[in-house]
Amino acid sequence: MTGQSNTVLVTGGAGYVGSHVCKALHDAGYLPVTYDNLSRGFRWAVKWGPFEHGALSDSGTLEKTLEMYTPIGVIHLAGYAYVGESVQHPEMYRVNNIGGSQALIDVLSKSKQAKIPIVFSSTCSIYGNYGVVPLNEKSPAQPMNPYAMGKLAVEAMLARNLESSGAPYMALRYFNASGADPMGDVGEAHDPETHLIPLALEVAAGLREEITVFGTNHETEDGSCVRDYVHVSDLAEAHVRALECLLAGDAPTVVNLANGKGYSVFDVINAVRRVTGKEVRVRHGSNRGGDPAILIGDARLAKTTLNWSPRYSDLDAQVDHAWAWFKSYRGLT
Repeated sequence: MTGQSNTVLVTGGAGYVGSHVCKALHDAGYLPVTYDNLSRGFRWAVKWGPFEHGALSDSGTLEKTLEMYTPIGVIHLAGYAYVGESVQHPEMYRVNNIGGSQALIDVLSKSKQAKIPIVFSSTCSIYGNYGVVPLNEKSPAQPMNPYAMGKLAVEAMLARNLESSGAPYMALRYFNASGADPMGDVGEAHDPETHLIPLALEVAAGLREEITVFGTNHETEDGSCVRDYVHVSDLAEAHVRALECLLAGDAPTVVNLANGKGYSVFDVINAVRRVTGKEVRVRHGSNRGGDPAILIGDARLAKTTLNWSPRYSDLDAQVDHAWAWFKSYRGLT
């Protein structure tokens, strides 16, 4: 199993997006090797290749993993990903997300894999509250929270690493990941859960009394934040195509992954009501620090360079897949 020419190291492969990326890699003929410390991922989510337990800061374990599997590329998804948490604990995000990424780059640069391509899980939050939508890759970066600031810092680190070691990279700035594997093999599970769709599903299932809408006075049509939702399986496919583009030797360094449509928080809650046939009780809360009002992406570059466009662009389809996974995962009928 070790040393295969189709092996890809996936940091954070036990997480929500990471596990879907591993399935997409497997389906495309690659062997995904998950490297994860399980601080926020799940061992049960590792189904399509070997698992190596370790933190990015654990250089010894990471070095041994690289030596054992000799990957042809790295897909880097390891990191904390909660905007609100990053505002409350910025130092934790600096140490884990920025420090962990630098540790990964340092180990790679000293290994036989110094020049292998790196696909980085970045974020549309880098654009901040720019106000001009849809956002494209040339829109100015003005991150509003430590989470987004950290992602931008890692992009800069990868650019410097390209100059020093020649390792190509692509930062995928994706918009809101949603849904679950259509086949039901894996889906969204966080502890604690903070994402809108699964929280609304918990209310619909009677597992939570209500959902709080953070901010109803934004400059949007219904006052709630507007986001661009991208099915997680579509995101996973884009990571595979990004890796293949880098392996082919010609690729942009920053690419948006988006649907190009915006849905408000209330739009999503109404979609959950339609799909589940259940009521979802709502409580209005105050605005959350670091939250832009509108984030909608322009994904034309992904279409032209990666030959990628979302297959599951319909919001109800995304919610339907999430609901099917949710019921299975929670043991509901």
